[in-house]
Amino acid sequence: MNQSSLITKAYDMAKQRYAEWDVDTEFALKRLNQLSISLHCWQADDVGGFETPESTLSGGGIQVTGNYPGKARNADELRMDLEKVNSLLPGKHRLNLHAIYGDFGGKRIDRDEITTDHFKGWVDWAKHQNIKLDFNASCFSHPKANDGFTLSSKDKSVRKFWIEHVKRCREISAFMGRELSSPCIHNLWIPDGTKDSPVDRWAYRALLKDSLDEIFSIEYDPSEMKDAVESKLFGIGSESYVVGSHEFYMGYAISRGKMICLDLGHFHPTESIADKISAILQFSEELLFHVSRGVRWDSDHVAILNDEVKSVAEEIVRAGVLDRVNIALDFFDASMNRVGAYVIGARATLKSFLIALLEPTEKLREFEEAGNNFARLALLEELKTMPFGAVWDYFCLKNDVSLGEAWLEEVQRYEREILRKR
Repeated sequence: MNQSSLITKAYDMAKQRYAEWDVDTEFALKRLNQLSISLHCWQADDVGGFETPESTLSGGGIQVTGNYPGKARNADELRMDLEKVNSLLPGKHRLNLHAIYGDFGGKRIDRDEITTDHFKGWVDWAKHQNIKLDFNASCFSHPKANDGFTLSSKDKSVRKFWIEHVKRCREISAFMGRELSSPCIHNLWIPDGTKDSPVDRWAYRALLKDSLDEIFSIEYDPSEMKDAVESKLFGIGSESYVVGSHEFYMGYAISRGKMICLDLGHFHPTESIADKISAILQFSEELLFHVSRGVRWDSDHVAILNDEVKSVAEEIVRAGVLDRVNIALDFFDASMNRVGAYVIGARATLKSFLIALLEPTEKLREFEEAGNNFARLALLEELKTMPFGAVWDYFCLKNDVSLGEAWLEEVQRYEREILRKR
């Protein structure tokens, strides 16, 4: 019996097992196929960007560790790597670009001078690949961010510079959304904060609020672009105080009708990010999630199928808000094959949602409503050994992508033939 037949047979058996709990695996696969993850461009080159030939990450509250060979050195190599990644993922996914990844033609274009012209190449590529784009302002790795402050800087000229940068990024986002007939989510994260505790926390946050109000005074059609703001607990150089905390951005987003971005690595290690979903979506139309893996500090390790990722997917599916939550990846690991890192993180995220979609949620609710806590817990435990892997393999088979050891071999072949020669 060939592999295809074995996978189909295993799936048929799994389908019967799930049907015993009134779970329709075909429906689950249909919903999973509609999930589009926004892949982050910055994993491919360690958040260096293409502003100059020697562009590298330098400060700004984030750090990439490792020097594994083969990183993308220009837009063409980055696009090649992304095409390889997409060929190994089931479903159709988006691309999340940072502003420092424009086609600058070898010229030094400062952040407050970027235009839609610098991203036409990406739009043309996206059209050819039949994918959609998201975008981010790049408020780091720049001389005007060296003191740790951008939009909340007490230097008016510095604030003006970054306000103009973000305004241009939102304009570029709207351009992308129009061209690709899909709303482009523009996410704003800034590294602003201090290493030690400040006395005047109020002043920085008041300045940030004013900067944001000026930026968002320009409105765009939501069919073209949508705004998100991303909080952080702490970062390198901002261990004691972050201006854009979760509380600040939650208040700002709810009061201004913006989207909140929750990054799995931007909260306390013992804090449940999944628990925030049903709270925030009572008052907000949409959420943006950055799937990452924090280890001790916000280290942006490659996402894996761990409890945190599974809990987020479960809560989204249980609450029936899959259409109101946008999923993106956000990690940067330079210690391993970067293409392989993408595939690990994206597949883990998709698997987490498959597990959630295969849950007999209505049966669990019945037990809960009846106060039968024993039956609820017992079923949740039994679900941990249900054959979701057979359903996942079938999903990959139907999407004509490699699975198991086959995709590992494909990544290693790509490394030998392409990455090692860079």
